[in-house]
Amino acid sequence: MDFKIGQVLGLMARTMPFLIFRFLIYFAITFAYILMTGIGAGIGYGIGAIGGSGAGGSVIGGIAGFSIMSVIAYLLREYLLYMVKAGHIAVLVELMEGKEIPGGRGQIDHAQRVVRERFAESSVLFAVDQLIKVVLRAFNRVFFSIANFIPIPGVQGVVKFLNTVINLSLTYLDEVILAYNIRTRSTNPWRSSGDAVILYAQNYKAFLKNAFFLAFFIWGLTFLVFFLILGPMFLVVQFIPALAGPLTLILAAVLAWGIKQAVIEPIGMTALMQVFFKVTEGQEPNPQWQAKLESVSNRFGKFKEKADEWDQTQGTPPPADEPPQGGTPAAT
Repeated sequence: MDFKIGQVLGLMARTMPFLIFRFLIYFAITFAYILMTGIGAGIGYGIGAIGGSGAGGSVIGGIAGFSIMSVIAYLLREYLLYMVKAGHIAVLVELMEGKEIPGGRGQIDHAQRVVRERFAESSVLFAVDQLIKVVLRAFNRVFFSIANFIPIPGVQGVVKFLNTVINLSLTYLDEVILAYNIRTRSTNPWRSSGDAVILYAQNYKAFLKNAFFLAFFIWGLTFLVFFLILGPMFLVVQFIPALAGPLTLILAAVLAWGIKQAVIEPIGMTALMQVFFKVTEGQEPNPQWQAKLESVSNRFGKFKEKADEWDQTQGTPPPADEPPQGGTPAAT
């Protein structure tokens, strides 16, 4: 493995103000889910009771309340990325570089200043993040399969399961690439993000190895949290007997998701940051891998297009159009 779990947990301890900040944000979202579902179930029960089917109305109302909150959470995703995730990435990068960071509330304010310097506004960061996800998804679909390494007939089911588990652990890669932007002090987030995607692609086998170990650690913790939550949530939903069965599972899953986002996800993200910085140290983007990315995703060219637009709007000259020089040979 190219990450050290002891160091990862140490970084979590040193960014405790951000962990608390994340926990409060995601706990508020989780509480809102529970509240909206409960209100919806109550209203549905009242309306259903008029027609003689309070239980059925309660189920429909609970689903409606849950769905409304899901839409609200979806609309909040840009804010969460800009203010919460990117800020945490910023202080983690500085700690990895041996810098001192403020404590308490000052840590959060400092992180948000760093993010604004790199991305100007949330819409830019969000657009960069979405493009990274699209390109990575296309690349991983073609290259990132255990079947490429274990071509044994008759084990397709096992291979599919392992690929699913590993791909779940790679959901943090877009955040790792945002970390690369901050670490390199990029003045053009589109160009540096495109370079980081190439660096990832030319080292994808190293990421496969690390993702395999990381997946079981992260998702093992998540399922453990889910099962520990089931008992208390069962007591909570006893106030709505008609929904006790399905609502227990749904709300336990939502609460487990909140804890995963607040506490467990930063562990996986930080571990992959360690991997990325270690594996790509001294390398330059390889034009051959750039061509492969262009072949598997027609959206990859958007990085250059957006980078040129950024240079024009910011008034900065684009870099010379020549092959990278002096890089370490790419992994294959």
